Amino acid sequence: MKATFCLCLAAAFILSACSQKSDAPVASTNSTAQADGYLGALVKGQQSAVKTIDTTSLDQAIQLFSVQNGRNPKDLNELVEQKFIPKIPETPFGTKLVYDASSGTVKVVNQ
Repeated sequence: MKATFCLCLAAAFILSACSQKSDAPVASTNSTAQADGYLGALVKGQQSAVKTIDTTSLDQAIQLFSVQNGRNPKDLNELVEQKFIPKIPETPFGTKLVYDASSGTVKVVNQ
């Protein structure tokens, strides 16, 4: 979470520095577009990494639960209740976790 906050703070600083007026408006527009493209890709990469980490840890907990109990958990709360995970991980804004008990898979999908 600290890394995300620092990333957002750095992005705000860079964008504010890039949006200052200069004598060469063409160069300013190009640098702003490049910064927006780079920062946008950086944010998407961070969200993708968070999605991958969350589902990987949940998949491992589901597999461990399945081995110990001989079945998949009914829902993700059962993993928390039986102490396989400390809490259900939060997803990035605009996404949610979808758990399929029959196959034991978790996906992060847009809301």
